[in-house]
Amino acid sequence: MKHERIRVGITHGDINSISYEVIINTLLDSRMFDNYTIVLYGSAKVAAYHRKVLNINSFNFNQIKHPDEALVKRPNLISINDENLRVELGKSTQMAGEAALEALDLAVAHLKEGAIDVLITGPINKENIQSDKFRFNGHTEYLQEQFGARDSLMFMVSDFIRIGVVTGHVALNQVSSLLNEDTILRKLKLMNQSLIQDFNIRKPRIAVLGLNPHSGDNGLIGNEEVEVIIPTLEKARNMGILALGPYAADGFFGSNSYTKFDAVLAMYHDQGLIPFKTLAGEEGVNYTAGLTIVRTSPAHGTAFDLAGKSEASSDSFRKALFMACDIFTNRKEYDELRSNQLKNMDLSEFKNAVDQYVPPTNAADTLNNI
Repeated sequence: MKHERIRVGITHGDINSISYEVIINTLLDSRMFDNYTIVLYGSAKVAAYHRKVLNINSFNFNQIKHPDEALVKRPNLISINDENLRVELGKSTQMAGEAALEALDLAVAHLKEGAIDVLITGPINKENIQSDKFRFNGHTEYLQEQFGARDSLMFMVSDFIRIGVVTGHVALNQVSSLLNEDTILRKLKLMNQSLIQDFNIRKPRIAVLGLNPHSGDNGLIGNEEVEVIIPTLEKARNMGILALGPYAADGFFGSNSYTKFDAVLAMYHDQGLIPFKTLAGEEGVNYTAGLTIVRTSPAHGTAFDLAGKSEASSDSFRKALFMACDIFTNRKEYDELRSNQLKNMDLSEFKNAVDQYVPPTNAADTLNNI
């Protein structure tokens, strides 16, 4: 399969955050342009401000108006309306929220028209970006609506651990009411499919966490496991998804059991993200699975306290860029392979392929045998 140069779109996120620092420091490495054409949606004025504060002199963006004009060996920049933009490092301002949304909207428009192949989003402040045009809890929900997806999965990924969440940016007191068979099963399907097509894992093994302490202790501490999670896992296995659990989160991570699985599905945001960020450190990536397009983001937020201090690590952003391009390539190879298989497969072979997986008879005890 021929690998073509991948066109990478980057949004500048919150202009008062560490976003420009991690973006510029990543693009200072000229090797980034060997295989990728890179376009930043941001502001030349703001970029110059951050370069001066960070004392980065040997770096400039090539200013363009559309990705079609991008130079392949240079970092390119499409400026939003930045005439009145004011940078106030470390502060949350309405102006910063408006600038973040304007860049995001333009990048998404170009993504829809095929002018860029993948999107890496700089961190935003979820409060100052709110407006009549943006009433979402984050990038994930915004992109889900923009690309007409019924559902999506917040998938935190590193080289050695992957964790998705059933409920994302919702209040903790709402989690239990949102957990039902349909919701959990949809997330499992999205995770399973992503592991196959995005990460080249042929037969994914997924661990599912319980909601309550000790995974409910058979109904003694909450009944969500007995009434909702366990029946859903049985249904998932009957569909060919190797989903095991539910496991008590503390013991699961404390015993390093996550190393025996390709991914983990947590019931709520902090249940998944606290162990992920602890284990992945500065190299984690936030990936939105389940969309027709590829979007990643560094796993960190705006880090206002570090803005302008030359102390922010670029590792997560760099990983996000590489991962987006790897997933884009993996998807193309997967689609090509499936197309070739379907061309050469008769109906009986197709039915056998669908039915070839036989679920374990006692999946809850399978962990020790993996």
